[in-house]
Amino acid sequence: LSVSLFFLFFTSFRPFHVEPTNIVSVNDDMQRVTDEASAMNKRIHYYSRLTSPADRALIAPDHVLPAPDEIYVYSPLGTAFKIDSCTDGYGKNSSIVTIFMIWNTMMGTSILSIPWGIKQAGFTSGIILILLMGILTLYCCYRVVQSRKMIPLVDTSNWEFPDVCKHYFGSFGQWSSLLFSMVSLVGAMVVYWVLMSNFLFNTGKFIYNFVHDINVTDIVPGTNGSNKVICPSAASSHPPQNRSVMFSSGNYTGFELFEEWWNKSQTVPFYLIAVLLPLLNLKSPSFFAKFNVLGTVSVVYLVFLVTVKAARLGIHLEYNWFTENEFFVPEFRILFPQLTGVLTLAFFIHNCVITLLQNNRNQENNVRDLSIAYFLVGLTYLYVGVIIFASFPSPPLSKECIEQNFLDNFPSDDIMSFVARIFLLFQMMTVYPLLGYLARVQLLRQFFGNPYPSVFHVLVLNIAVVGAGVAMARFYPNIGGIIRYSGATCGLAFVFMYPSLIYVISLHRAGQLTWPALIIHVFIILLGLANLIAQFLL
Repeated sequence: LSVSLFFLFFTSFRPFHVEPTNIVSVNDDMQRVTDEASAMNKRIHYYSRLTSPADRALIAPDHVLPAPDEIYVYSPLGTAFKIDSCTDGYGKNSSIVTIFMIWNTMMGTSILSIPWGIKQAGFTSGIILILLMGILTLYCCYRVVQSRKMIPLVDTSNWEFPDVCKHYFGSFGQWSSLLFSMVSLVGAMVVYWVLMSNFLFNTGKFIYNFVHDINVTDIVPGTNGSNKVICPSAASSHPPQNRSVMFSSGNYTGFELFEEWWNKSQTVPFYLIAVLLPLLNLKSPSFFAKFNVLGTVSVVYLVFLVTVKAARLGIHLEYNWFTENEFFVPEFRILFPQLTGVLTLAFFIHNCVITLLQNNRNQENNVRDLSIAYFLVGLTYLYVGVIIFASFPSPPLSKECIEQNFLDNFPSDDIMSFVARIFLLFQMMTVYPLLGYLARVQLLRQFFGNPYPSVFHVLVLNIAVVGAGVAMARFYPNIGGIIRYSGATCGLAFVFMYPSLIYVISLHRAGQLTWPALIIHVFIILLGLANLIAQFLL
C-alpha cells in the first residue's frame, strides 16, 4: 500500500491570497506580509475549521480573491511568495506526471503477494482475474471521479469522496466512510509492521553472518546451486522462523544466543517499537513525505530482480486444467477469491483519486490518464506475478511452495534479495508514520475536532495501532491473509457499494435510471459482498 501521501496532507488547506497592497518588499527574492494580511489569513483559516469541507457557508467567497496574476502563498514565517497559478483553478501537473502519481500510489505491498494469489487461483484463472478486477475497479474508480459532477446546484469543487457520501447518505455515509477508511489505513499499517519485521529479521541475519564469517544453511527444502530457491512452508505449517545450521567453525554459543534474541516473530516485532512509536507521535511527519520516491525505486528494483531471477531459473510450467500433481497446481482452483481479495486492495485508490486528479493540468484528460495508469498498474502486477510463478523451479519444488511474500522464497544470504529488503524496509519505515498521521487526523479530528487534542490521546491511539501490528506479526504473520481481508472489507464500501449506489441514486433523481443500469450496478454490489464473504469461507 505505497501512497502519494504528500498530496493528502494538504488537501484541506487553501492557499492564502494576499492583496498586492499588503505585501511589503524586503528584497528581490522574498516579500513580507503585513500584520493586516497576516491577521486576515488567520481569520480565514479559523473560519474554515468551524465547518466540514463540504459546508461552503464559512469559506471565503471567490469574488474577494484577486486576479490569478496577483495570487500569493502565505507562509507562517511571515513571507509571501508569488506563484504561477492556472486560471482554471487546477494544478499544473502534466498527464505524464499524473499517470505516474497514480501508478506510484497503487504500487504498494500487494505486489509481493500477487504470485501467491496466482498460485491460489491457478495460473490461467489468475491472469484472467487480474484483467477482470483491473477493469472492474477502474470502472468503479471512474464512477468516483464523476460522482461530484452529478450533484446539481452545489459547488463541489473542494469535495472529496467522503463528502459526496455524506451528501447522499447523511451521517451514516460520513461515519461509515470513516470506518472503512480506517480499516484500509490500519490494515496497511499492520501489513507494514509484519513486512518490516520480516525484512529487519532477514537483514540482521545477513549482516550478522557476514560480519562473523558464518556459513548458515536454512533447514528447509530448496534447490541447489548459486540461484537457490527455498520452500519455507514445507518444513512447517507455520511461517519460517530461525531454523538454520551453522557449518563453519566459530563461536557456536554466540550464534545460538543471536538466534534466540533475533527471532522473526518473538523478538524483532518488539524491537521496531523503539524506533516507530516515537515517530508516530510527531505532530506533523511531513518530513517523511520527501522519501516517497523510494516507493518507485523499490518497485523498479523488484521488477529488475524478478527479471534477473527468471532469466537464471528458466520457465517451469505444466498445464493441468483441473487436476493437481506433486509439482504443479491446476489452472482453475476454488481458492480464487483469495486472489480477488488481494487485488481489491492492489487496485484500491478510490479514496484519494479525486485529490490526485485535481492536480492534473488538463482536466478533460482525467479519464484517459486514469485508464492509462490502471493499465500500467495491471501490467506491472501481471509481469511480476506471472514471471515469479512461471520461473519457480518445479520440479524439484512444488508451486505450492510460493510464499505470501515471494521474497521469502529466496534465502537470507541472497544478495539481490538482501538489497530489495533494505530498500523496502527503509521505504516502509518512512511511510509508516505518514499512514499513522492520516489515521490520527481522520479519527481524532472527527471525534475531538483536533488532530492532536493532547499527547495522551495521540499516544493511546498509536499504542493501539502499534499493538495490532505487533500482535499480527507475532501470531498471524500472513500478509496475504491480512491484505485480502482488509482489501475485501474496505473495497466493499469504497470500490463496489458507494460508487454504484451514488450513481444509481443520481440517475433516479434525474429521472434517467434504466433497468439495465440498475441491474448492472446491483450486480457490482453483489460481487463486492460475495468477495468479502468468500474471504472468511476459504
